[in-house]
Amino acid sequence: MKFAKMTALVALMMTTAPALAEITVTDLDGRQVTLEAVPERVALGFYYEDYLAVTGAEGAGKIVALSRAPWAEWRPAQWAAYVARFPALAGAVDFGSTDDGSFSAEALIAAQPDVALLASWQTEALGAPGVAAIEAAGIKVIALDYNAQTLERHVLSTQVLGAVMGQPERAEALAQMYRAKTEDTLARVAKAGPSHKKIYVELAQKGPGEIGNSYGKGMWAGVIELVGGDNIARGQIENWGPLAAEYVLAERPDVILLAGSEWLNKPEAVILGFGADQGAARAKMAAYTGRPGWADLPAVQSGEVWGVYHGGNRTLSDFVYARAIAKALYPAEFADVDPGAELAEFYRAWMPIAADGLFVTRLQ
Repeated sequence: MKFAKMTALVALMMTTAPALAEITVTDLDGRQVTLEAVPERVALGFYYEDYLAVTGAEGAGKIVALSRAPWAEWRPAQWAAYVARFPALAGAVDFGSTDDGSFSAEALIAAQPDVALLASWQTEALGAPGVAAIEAAGIKVIALDYNAQTLERHVLSTQVLGAVMGQPERAEALAQMYRAKTEDTLARVAKAGPSHKKIYVELAQKGPGEIGNSYGKGMWAGVIELVGGDNIARGQIENWGPLAAEYVLAERPDVILLAGSEWLNKPEAVILGFGADQGAARAKMAAYTGRPGWADLPAVQSGEVWGVYHGGNRTLSDFVYARAIAKALYPAEFADVDPGAELAEFYRAWMPIAADGLFVTRLQ
């Protein structure tokens, strides 16, 4: 992790010209973008909580348009918690989602934002012509990237957000907090030495009767790699997709992560996140261990089956999940680490709502 080099690079990329009140950044797609002033009207494509962490509560009032489905449909309880705090969010223009092909540049433009803050996977889906079409309407496009799950891109995304939204000091404090937590995690991992433990992660959305996605690169794979786990999906899946049941049994994972969320109409899913209940979550997790052959897996026999909040991945709070996974890999070195308590503290310090629910749990 070349922190000093990265910091210097950011300093070069982010320049302000007070006389003109301009803000120039190089976004996470490598595009240099200049804004005439701090935006007052924002179109938000993803990374909703990271935006609010950087801008504070007042940032909610600037959201005039958003890609609604990734928030309201992927994380409905989280969405409900924020709408309860900021009712105007419910009335923001919905410009659709690149994920399901409903993205509407016309709807975004009609909302007349000053800037569109999009995830890099959204700008990739739009392509250069799509981004150019939005910018031709006088709307600046800024790409962010927390999906890569690297310290460098998390920090850089936060700093870019802070520069664009006129909150560089708050953003830097957040970035330093995230960096300190990650460095502490890495120091403990280095002290412990290689664990040689195999990890299997599955999106626990479909229930035990159907195999959910695992991750070969980025997202949960990035977190596992960060803490030195041996991800059995690595080399088997490019980004995400299901692993064969026979392969998982043959690999005999030492740790199993079931990624749960607040999905609607998924009766067999592991429900984690805002409003989630520990008893219900553990009952759904236990059902997974009833799959053929799973009772003999080392992870099940040793009680290393964990539930982690999928909505917390690829965010500034995901250091908590890295520490939860590390705790499973190196229990002695992380004996004093309480991921649930650290998440609650993160929300108290940085977020406009409390973390009311269940975000990390272990099947017992």
